[in-house]
Amino acid sequence: MSKRCGVLGDPVEHSLSPALHRAAYAELELDWRYEAVRVPAGGLAGFVDGLDADWRGLSLTKPLKREVVPLLTSQDQWTRLSGVANTLLLDDRGGRHGLNTDVPGAEAALAQATDADLRHAVVLGGGATAASVMLALAERGLEHATLVVRNPGRAAETVHAVSRHPRRPEVTVASLAALRSVGADVVVSTIPPAAQTADVLAAVREVPVVFDVVYDPWPTPLAAQASAHGHPLVGGLDLLLWQAVDQVRAMTGRFDVPVDAMRRAGEAGLAERRRGTPPAR
Repeated sequence: MSKRCGVLGDPVEHSLSPALHRAAYAELELDWRYEAVRVPAGGLAGFVDGLDADWRGLSLTKPLKREVVPLLTSQDQWTRLSGVANTLLLDDRGGRHGLNTDVPGAEAALAQATDADLRHAVVLGGGATAASVMLALAERGLEHATLVVRNPGRAAETVHAVSRHPRRPEVTVASLAALRSVGADVVVSTIPPAAQTADVLAAVREVPVVFDVVYDPWPTPLAAQASAHGHPLVGGLDLLLWQAVDQVRAMTGRFDVPVDAMRRAGEAGLAERRRGTPPAR
C-alpha cells in the first residue's frame, strides 16, 4: 500500500532528503512518495493535525526538532536524552512516535571515518544537531567537550541534554569570539561556512579529526583545511545519509536499506547543484 512521507523545515528547499529517500523507495520497489514541505516555526502542530492516514513518517529539520517533542505519544532513548527528534512516525491509531536518528547516524558516520579515541571534542555551535553529535561522541567515550557558541547564555539546553547521558562528559562553554588555539581529538562544526572565519580555522587547525555537519556548500572552509592537512573528515552528507538510513528503516519496516544507492543519490544531487540544476522537490 502506498504511503506518503516528507521532510519539514524552514528553509527546506535545499534538502537532499527527498533524493535519498526516493532512491531507497526505488531500490525497495515501494510505491511511496516523499516530498519537501516548508513548515515555519510554530506551524508543526497544525500541519501534523491536518495529515490523513496516507502519511507514515516525517523527517524534521531546523527549526522543528525541538518543537515536535510536546506532540509525541512516545519517544526513543535519544529523543528523551537530547530533547530533540528529527523523525516523526505516524501509526494507524493516531500515535506520534519520535526518534532521534541523528545520534546513531553520527555514530555510524564517525565509525566510517576513524577508529581513533575521541575523548576531547571542540564543538562549534550549540543547537539541536550539536547536542545529538555530542551524545554520539559520548557513546564513543567522550570525556570533555568545549562547546563554542556566539552566545554562551543560549547553550543551556544543549549542555543539559548532554548531561543526561549515562556516561556524561564534562562540558565547558566558551565564546566563539574569544576562541583561541585548542587541543582536542575532534572538532565538530555545526555553524555555517560564513562563520568559519580565519581565526576559527587557525584555532582548530591542529585538531586531527574533523566533523562538519554542513553538506551544501561543500567543501566548507573547515573541510577544505582538514583535507589539505590529511585529517580524517566526516561531512554533512555522511551524517545525512546514515540518519536517513535509520529513518527509512523505521518508516518502511524494511531492514535491507540500500545504503549505496542512497549515497549515490545524494552525491548526484550535490553535483546537480554545482551545475546549477534546481533541487528535486
